[in-house]
Amino acid sequence: MTLEVGVLGYRFMGKAHANAMARLPMFFPDAPKIERSVLVGRDEEALADAADRFGFESTATDWEAVVDDVDVFYNLGPNHVHPEPSIAALEAGTPVFCEKPLAPTLEEAERMAEAAREAGDDVPAGCAFNYRFVPAIQYAKGLLEDGELGEIRHVRGRYLQDWLVDPEAPWSWRLDEELAGSGVLGDLGAHTVDLVRFLVGDDDLAGDIERLSGHLQTFVDERPVEGGDETRPVTVDDAYSAQLEFENGAVGTLEASRYATGHKNDHTIEIHGSEGSLRFSLERLNELEVHREGDRGYETILVTDEDDPYVDHWWPPGHVLGWEHTFVHENYEFLSAVAAGDADAFEPSFEDGLAAQRILAAIQEGDERGEWVSLE
Repeated sequence: MTLEVGVLGYRFMGKAHANAMARLPMFFPDAPKIERSVLVGRDEEALADAADRFGFESTATDWEAVVDDVDVFYNLGPNHVHPEPSIAALEAGTPVFCEKPLAPTLEEAERMAEAAREAGDDVPAGCAFNYRFVPAIQYAKGLLEDGELGEIRHVRGRYLQDWLVDPEAPWSWRLDEELAGSGVLGDLGAHTVDLVRFLVGDDDLAGDIERLSGHLQTFVDERPVEGGDETRPVTVDDAYSAQLEFENGAVGTLEASRYATGHKNDHTIEIHGSEGSLRFSLERLNELEVHREGDRGYETILVTDEDDPYVDHWWPPGHVLGWEHTFVHENYEFLSAVAAGDADAFEPSFEDGLAAQRILAAIQEGDERGEWVSLE
């Protein structure tokens, strides 16, 4: 069986996922056969050009005509178009893969997760937290599950970029609350929150986050519109920070910024336990720093051996992987779940997207109230 794939969105994420789909048959011979069937967007000329470059058979400007006519639907559009097409596809029984954050608001994320539940156990609904599929992160997960770090005490996560440092950098949809829902909190913070849940969220590790506080900040209130003389207001956060308390008593800190001068795409996770620690940075994504009890310092492990997660599909040991490979791994797992007709075979699911959204909403609530917020 060949799965016909429909994709909404043809810019940054559209390119990343189209590249992943093209790589699958080369490196994952057991991946389901797929056809890049239809690419959906609004600008017909740009859409036609993208479809030609990305290898799609056809184009469409109306997602409603696509969601029940394909075998799987990818929603890679801006945040404000995540809910309705995804819900419509699920109601039609079409598996959905949606970019993060799951929705602009918690209420919309709840609607999407409910649609996924009602679609049934044979209709996968995946949320695109691609950093779960970095081999070094998978390796770190194995160390934690094996108890190598002991009882978790500290969790730190930060995601730093600098693309808005210049106050004259142009306005984009990511800076509008109605289109994006939030700023750096949803765009970057969602990734960190998901990795924290993935790595230490099990009851035998740190468990769920019980309460948190949050602070959001906007540094530049308006920005120029590219190609014109007008400016538009910035209605989202430029930076956030949060303090966390976990079920087992561990403490955590999270932060992200688009104003961290000198940081291009620095996503860092640190976890400290009673018997060891680990540290990961996306800017060195083939490496994991590990400290075990009795060591004088951290050991840097190059996670590129053939028995490391996913690595046997690629190059000889030591030949490093890149950011784009995370999308190949992610697509392999999701499309395999679709082919198997098993919603439980893929994580992160819409339930994971909703769980992350609840934490993001609580961080925002903490900022608004100026106090700690308890999570149910």
